Amino acid sequence: MPQAHDLLSRRPEWRALAEHQASMQQVHMRDLFHQDPDRFRRFFAEAAGISLDYSKNLVTTDTMARLMALARACQLPDRIEAMFRGEHINASEDRPALHVALRNMGSEPITVAGEDIMPEVRGTLARMEEFVWRVRSTQWRGFTNKPFTDVVSIGIGGSFLGPKLVSASLKPYWHGRLNCHYVANIDGSHITEVLRHINPETTLFLIQSKSFKTQETLENTKVAREWFLHNGGNEELISKHFVAVTANTREAIDFGITEENIFPMWDWVGGRYSLWSAIGLPTALTIGMENFRALLSGAHAMDQHFRTAPLEDNLPVILALLGIWYGNFWQADAHAILPYDHYLRGLPAHLQQLDMESNGKCVTQAGEPVDYQTGPIIWGGAGANGQHAYHQLLHQGTKLSPADFIIPLHTHNPVANHHAILFANCLSQTQALMQGKTEAEARAELEAQGLPPEEVARLAPHKVIPGNKPSNTLLFERGTPRTVGALIALYEHKTFAQGVIWDVDSFDQWGVELGKQLGKDILDRLLSRDALPGANDSSTDGLIELFRSRHHNGS
Repeated sequence: MPQAHDLLSRRPEWRALAEHQASMQQVHMRDLFHQDPDRFRRFFAEAAGISLDYSKNLVTTDTMARLMALARACQLPDRIEAMFRGEHINASEDRPALHVALRNMGSEPITVAGEDIMPEVRGTLARMEEFVWRVRSTQWRGFTNKPFTDVVSIGIGGSFLGPKLVSASLKPYWHGRLNCHYVANIDGSHITEVLRHINPETTLFLIQSKSFKTQETLENTKVAREWFLHNGGNEELISKHFVAVTANTREAIDFGITEENIFPMWDWVGGRYSLWSAIGLPTALTIGMENFRALLSGAHAMDQHFRTAPLEDNLPVILALLGIWYGNFWQADAHAILPYDHYLRGLPAHLQQLDMESNGKCVTQAGEPVDYQTGPIIWGGAGANGQHAYHQLLHQGTKLSPADFIIPLHTHNPVANHHAILFANCLSQTQALMQGKTEAEARAELEAQGLPPEEVARLAPHKVIPGNKPSNTLLFERGTPRTVGALIALYEHKTFAQGVIWDVDSFDQWGVELGKQLGKDILDRLLSRDALPGANDSSTDGLIELFRSRHHNGS
């Protein structure tokens, strides 16, 4: 890894890329395609059921060679291997990052502190399998002996976004009788709306919190508990309706959850990488353990590809380097995720946390301030809907935001020509972003409509579309558990690869902690009926007093 005195921007490989970018200023992708009829094949790669067309990027074979040279100079292959070996790559917290162990389908041991963790991982999967079978087969029932009809998962962050994404992505595989609900927001409206539509006799609650003290999760859990107790339940029945996934067994037991209903979390898995663990229980309950294991298998296939494929053919590495190319050399500060698949509509939100919490850093592993951009702003939304909204900025706006277009070749729900229309929309957007429309083409189009010359001259500038906007197209046969697992793992590894090159710790999140620390003091002041001394800026103090005046004066 680069040393404190050897910042990334001082490397010769970095300077070579900067020089190359200057020579690419006047290059248009239209010309690149005209000059190379074989460009699609040249910039196409496949792995683990995922195909990547990255030909619609502002790159040449020389560009990619220079990017690969930078990756090797930053020792990316060694850092990849270090992760799989369980080295403490999360340096600021002095621990490994071993989400890959959760989906390790091989026989290779993975050690933490000299101990193979795979028996514990596999033992937890076996416990999950028994639990899921008992609920889905109605062997485990509610306190009035009725089978469960609803599962409510209470968590936040990685305990919420990942499982929610996977559950929605795999809706065609859901158990017909079980409905899954997710509660995260501390806004009381969220849990109120969920509780309003479920029956306490047939609802199972999953409490997902590593510490069992996360404020939002704990407060929502208390509300769920009181609702249960006031609607037919009692303290002795808590264990029939509440299950926990946590590292704090003691707190969960004190809450009333029996030890056999508590599943483990480990400090070598960060929250945003935890959907593969027992945090995925709501997913497993809805799609079944066979499909959950297929999800793990797809992720494992991408893991093996990431670990063993040459950098030039490595999907996560290619995506990572393209992101660095645009973010660090073309001043793009955002990246769009555009799934053309209704079931994958939650992917942008999950990737926002994965990428922005991982690489939103401003110091290197050695604690030195960076003098280059790190993680991009991740945004996006569901496919064709965005074409009637924010795609306008992609086409004619002044901001550069590379985009990933993600679409299956086959749909779970063939309706008339819907999927062909959806696919055509996806391809037309990537083509339009790439080629644009010149002024001459705009004029010819207007003239063909029979408009007078003065009207052609007036309208033509508004119809010019610059093009030369980069995009990737990711395809897979159908949104199966295996392909969804591979797709999510692809983005996990892309994020890690970028973190290696930027020399940041992709597995801590100290920036999140400050708000939690300040929030406790602010909450104490909001709830106290006595005026407490101000210890904040005038804005925060003023807003606190505004809240207090409305609540403590009966307003």
